[in-house]
Amino acid sequence: MQLYPLFADLSDRPVLVVGGGDVAARKTAMLLRAGAKVTVGAPLLVPELREWVRQGRIAHQAGGYQPGWLDGVWLVIAATRSRALNARIAAEGHARQRLVNVVDDPALSSFQVPALIDRSPLLVAISSGGTAPVLARRLRERIESLLDPALGSLLQLAQRYRTRIRARYADLAARRRFYDWLHDGPVHAALRASRPIHAQRHLQAALTDDRQLHAQGSVVLVGAGPGDPGLLTLRALRALNEADVILHDALISDAILDLARRDAERIAVGKRGGGLHTPQPSIHALLLEHARSGRRVVRLKGGDPFVFGRGGEELDFLRAHGIAYEVVPGITAALACAAYSGVPLTHRDHAQSVRLVTAHCQRSLTTLDWADLARERQTLAIYMGVSQLDELAHQLMAHGRAAETPFALIENGTLPQQRTLTGTLGRLAALSAQHAISAPALLILGEVAAHADASHWYGQLLATSTLQHPTAVPHDLADAA
Repeated sequence: MQLYPLFADLSDRPVLVVGGGDVAARKTAMLLRAGAKVTVGAPLLVPELREWVRQGRIAHQAGGYQPGWLDGVWLVIAATRSRALNARIAAEGHARQRLVNVVDDPALSSFQVPALIDRSPLLVAISSGGTAPVLARRLRERIESLLDPALGSLLQLAQRYRTRIRARYADLAARRRFYDWLHDGPVHAALRASRPIHAQRHLQAALTDDRQLHAQGSVVLVGAGPGDPGLLTLRALRALNEADVILHDALISDAILDLARRDAERIAVGKRGGGLHTPQPSIHALLLEHARSGRRVVRLKGGDPFVFGRGGEELDFLRAHGIAYEVVPGITAALACAAYSGVPLTHRDHAQSVRLVTAHCQRSLTTLDWADLARERQTLAIYMGVSQLDELAHQLMAHGRAAETPFALIENGTLPQQRTLTGTLGRLAALSAQHAISAPALLILGEVAAHADASHWYGQLLATSTLQHPTAVPHDLADAA
């Protein structure tokens, strides 16, 4: 081990930064967050540093570097553009037994500034000894995605009650069980939901009644997005890594499930037309069973739980049975499929509104207001409508929508096998049949859909010009031709 890891308390301690540029400003900002009394020495300062001087947050030593600047400071950061000057600052600082960091020059430095993950009072520092700062940054990004932002608030709350916790749980094993409950139970969940008063009440109740510590299950409704694992939110990823059991839809890919906690139980509860079907009451029963057994349950849904995902029904059920829950939204198919096909859902010249419509069966079509849907200057994003394309086109044209209205039909949106079919409303059903478009697919209808022909960038583009050629070519090859 070449470096000795430590966390320095710089609160109200003098620190010197030599240099007045953007790098010096970034280093100064970090020191100010740590409560240091910062002096910046440089002939000129960037606007951010000048403003801090004006506000009295930092002191300024104007002019060129002087050895006397090192007197009385605890550590020094050299951030000038001159390696010779930085080397001189380092040598004179070391001679005075000061800790010195020379930016981007580990050979001249006696300490390194790590890549930092801040969940104050929790800090996670990553160092490569100055040899691989890019790797340290990438590791920080990976770890950052796994650490809940509410951890800081949780630690601050525990810190305030530390004396009472130690008095209530004098036995070390019992205290450890309490802290496990604090992290896994309703206190942390309340803080994630920005309900600090509820979190404090849960903590106070547990300090007076041990029954509060009994395993309490919960459910998180998680939107997995349209299929590309890269579109998962950070909160969704954390939920998957904390889950004891995952109830997932049929469209959830193995690539997404592979991101979950390895020992989590996985239960498929999908609904696919013409295939396996898990009734909604059975899903409710499974949620209740596992939550009441004290497990952390993730209900993993494609897209977003509240956009044609029955998330509202499941939330009603959980609330009626007293089960704690959270909701993690996901990127719904309309947004993702449009983006991956280069289609703007709104446009100043073409569409000032977007309508999300489901058309998964004949019964759902009879409840739609076709006259309203057929209006111009709006975009329709129609979910689950592949089997109803003929009737959809018929109803829209019968109620006034022009047969020349552009459409983009996106199959397997955001997945490697994505195909985007473009054309006009009057030929929608015929084109779809010719290219054997199948579910899952999303239909975008409106003038904005015409953008797909020029702006499409992902997967295959099945343009009208390919009608005589059943096998379409990838978009980039078609462009090259």
